[in-house]
Amino acid sequence: MNFNKLVTLGLFFLSLNTFAQDLKLATDTLITTQHQIKTQNKTFSYTAEVGMLPVYDSEGKALASLHYTYYYKNIGKKGKQEKQNRPLLISFNGGPGSASAWMHLAFTGPKLLQIDDEGYPIQPYGIKDNPHTLLDVADIVYVNPVNTGYSRIIKTKDASPNRDLFFGINADINYLADWLNTFVTRKNKWTAPKYLIGESYGGTRVSGLAYALQQKQWMYLNGVILVSPADYLSFESDTPLSSALFLPYYTATAWYHNQLPPTLQEKKLEELLPVVEDYAMQNLLPALAMGNSLSKNKKDAIAQQLANFTGIDKEEFLAYELALPSQVFWKKLLKDQPELSVGRLDSRYKGLDKYTAGERPDYNSELIAWLQAFTPAINYYMQEELQFKTNYKYNMFGPVHPWDRNNNQTREQLRKAMAQNPYLHVLYQTGIYDGATTYFHSKYSMRQLDPSGNLKDRIEFKTYLSGHMMYLREQDLIQSTQDLREFILKTSTPKKAAKYD
Repeated sequence: MNFNKLVTLGLFFLSLNTFAQDLKLATDTLITTQHQIKTQNKTFSYTAEVGMLPVYDSEGKALASLHYTYYYKNIGKKGKQEKQNRPLLISFNGGPGSASAWMHLAFTGPKLLQIDDEGYPIQPYGIKDNPHTLLDVADIVYVNPVNTGYSRIIKTKDASPNRDLFFGINADINYLADWLNTFVTRKNKWTAPKYLIGESYGGTRVSGLAYALQQKQWMYLNGVILVSPADYLSFESDTPLSSALFLPYYTATAWYHNQLPPTLQEKKLEELLPVVEDYAMQNLLPALAMGNSLSKNKKDAIAQQLANFTGIDKEEFLAYELALPSQVFWKKLLKDQPELSVGRLDSRYKGLDKYTAGERPDYNSELIAWLQAFTPAINYYMQEELQFKTNYKYNMFGPVHPWDRNNNQTREQLRKAMAQNPYLHVLYQTGIYDGATTYFHSKYSMRQLDPSGNLKDRIEFKTYLSGHMMYLREQDLIQSTQDLREFILKTSTPKKAAKYD
């Protein structure tokens, strides 16, 4: 059998004619291909399904169609029950407005982006087998929300659906919960242990989805995985809190680029960061909260300590009243290479600016590098290997703004979901050099999620020596996939009833 060429067309297929003059949205379609992969110690065959599945309103009218890719391990006719009960991992990226391409082609899926060992683009662009895929322990679906990937609102002659149904924190959660009910029903996965994994804004999304699935779909999860999650409750708080939480990331990045004083540079990060975390909460946060009541001498002493911890001149901290903006840090860290700035999402990366002067980098060096590698790879993979032929543009980032951020209750919604469901566990995975959703912001969010500590036995926190997409670094890909695999294995088969003793 040629595993790469066997293609079947499925239900309600609408034209995806490559030569059509008018672009038409395939509302409900399915293309299936067969594949084989060798993981760490196993070789097995699997099925890949690429499809469009509608979002329905309460009257059964299709409002939008979501593009998804679903992988499942081939079990055989005699393993029907095993197939139904295999864990299901439901994957979202963030943005908002980002396609679910990143974790698909670089983390958990059966294919892996061709990049170097540290995550930088190489040519020729493309993909290869991923021996670390999670497909050995779970079926996986990658979901593209409206206007990302090939997902689109369905337009009619009369009018298009109201965009407010899709583009906001709560609207996004509500329609995706409905869609997941349809997907799980169609794929016969109701009895399977289910997991949501969300990266960046996807962390906000799946935190709210966990509760919405319980409350509105009566669907209960075994796990939520938050990969470099964006918790806007900490980022959009008053300046003192958000600024203080950035400090450990500043130290880690300065250490990586050899910008710290010798007495700190010679320390190991695991030794240094706890000291800085403690200083951020015990010294910097109270000082920032004092505002103009902080004495000049105290402010001067703190500015000097911040300079020691970050490699940024003391005068910069004084100029910003100790609340150094992150973009200033990215621009001014590399004193010995003033023409270069460091990346936002992964501060190991460097960008070349037009001027040495300024308060921010010219561009996000890491994101440009990632788009350079991911965009050709996902387009090639969808069209050629998965045989999903369409003239529609694959939106790596789609038009979803303005995005309604009002009434963000997602952190509390995740807590409620955990409290109401004793089977629900949470795993945080964060990169030390992520300057967008820093690891210490995530640690703060985790502590506020469970201020009493009553849920701490069901929460895990992992850090890695890379950035926002920690899996781009090969060593962290190996470790992060193993952490995720172990998380699924130990939470998918509970040993006792779902109750509190």
